[in-house]
Amino acid sequence: MKRSPLTLFCLLMLSSVLQANPSYEDLTKDFVVGKAAVKSLSVMTFGPEGILFIGDAKGGQVYALDVNDRKENASQKGFGMADIEGKLANLLGTDPKGVIIHDLAVNPISQNVYLAASRADANLLGFWKTPNDISNASILLKITPSGEITEVDLNQISHSKAVVPKVIDEGKSTNYRKSDNRTDAITDLAYHDGKLYIAGLSNEEFASALRVVDFPFGKKAQYSTLEVYHVAHGAYETEAPIRTFLPYEINGKSYLLGSYTCTPFVSIPIDELKATKHVRTKTLGEFGFGNIPLDILHYKNKGKDYILMSSFSKALIRIDPENIPTQKSLTEPLAEGAYTVGIAHDVLSRVGVTHMDNLNEKHVLVLQRMPNGQLSLRSYNTDWL
Repeated sequence: MKRSPLTLFCLLMLSSVLQANPSYEDLTKDFVVGKAAVKSLSVMTFGPEGILFIGDAKGGQVYALDVNDRKENASQKGFGMADIEGKLANLLGTDPKGVIIHDLAVNPISQNVYLAASRADANLLGFWKTPNDISNASILLKITPSGEITEVDLNQISHSKAVVPKVIDEGKSTNYRKSDNRTDAITDLAYHDGKLYIAGLSNEEFASALRVVDFPFGKKAQYSTLEVYHVAHGAYETEAPIRTFLPYEINGKSYLLGSYTCTPFVSIPIDELKATKHVRTKTLGEFGFGNIPLDILHYKNKGKDYILMSSFSKALIRIDPENIPTQKSLTEPLAEGAYTVGIAHDVLSRVGVTHMDNLNEKHVLVLQRMPNGQLSLRSYNTDWL
């Protein structure tokens, strides 16, 4: 049967859409049911169809978990839970100082909250000590909008995994935090347009790396090394990993926007991340030394886009992405007496925030240390951020 040019065009367009938006069955066809032998739940993010990606720094692998959580929740309400450490301690049979939360991720379909946690001494956390420096998270917890907390069974779960190439050797070097550098083998990951982007340290001469893995897994990961001009240090550096990043489109082109310790804010064109290529990031701003960025996301405030970043020793930082295209690359050290330079940014009056994620279109969910010392889950309306 002959088909008209219009019919053929429509079929091609439908095929293109299906390839760009693969079904749940296509994404999970190679998954196996059994134990996901994750050695460290270092970082987490959700991808399509409620699939949870886990970066396992200790194991040098990434996992895709089908957590069987695809019931849509269209609520635009906020969610909160006071003294989350105390509640987890009761569940895990310890005291509030005997549990550490390593990361947080919200399933955008169900709005269920997932936490990576460990039974560890929280008293060891300090100015430069992050949770992953203290212990390897091995407990995955789910919190529903009704406040129910359950543990996700990793011994019998549908999953797939991929090896992260050239991760830094375990136990052979330590960082300024006096931790094994393997802790930073995977510092963050993000899913975008059929690919998983993975930042961290490699065993190469230029240690800072960014890997790109197709999902579903199968093809060998592409591997690029990174270089950043560190304004606070007044030097180009290749050993510091990106701590947190997100994919973002600017004027029709896709970028990764991220930040390093001490705290340069940078952009990387995604199309430059090609196999074995060395990439120099564009330093857009310096937000202050003596600081570790923790999470970054974008949201809409009354219809306008903003970038939001949490960090170790500062309040929430807000960036207007409209300023990114006109910001010149920073290639000179900080002037004497200066603390920040480059792209304009706001420091919001939200202190004590560690990890965060978008809860829904109207709320950002955060882990926040309150004035009474308790760690709580709180929601902030995006119209007030």
